[in-house]
Amino acid sequence: MDDRTRKVIYKITYPNGKIYIGKDLTDSINYFGSAESQHIAKDFTEAERNDFTIRKEIIFSSDDTKEINKTESKLILEHRSNNPEIGYNQWPKFSV
Repeated sequence: MDDRTRKVIYKITYPNGKIYIGKDLTDSINYFGSAESQHIAKDFTEAERNDFTIRKEIIFSSDDTKEINKTESKLILEHRSNNPEIGYNQWPKFSV
């Protein structure tokens, strides 16, 4: 598999421990997801936002877009990152 074109699912971990799981079909080194900024911003003070470190982990990779699309939602549910107490994913909709 060509590392420059692989498709990945990543997990972003924020300083408060909450996570976001997403996919990147281009494996861009500087892409950090499309989580809703307002959901993240409300969890941090202005001072905390002045020095902010996040971690990006590749948790799955494939050259098959269909497999990536199917696996992304599976991993969101598995990690429970759609639970507002745990993460910032808005889809699939969280239910108790």
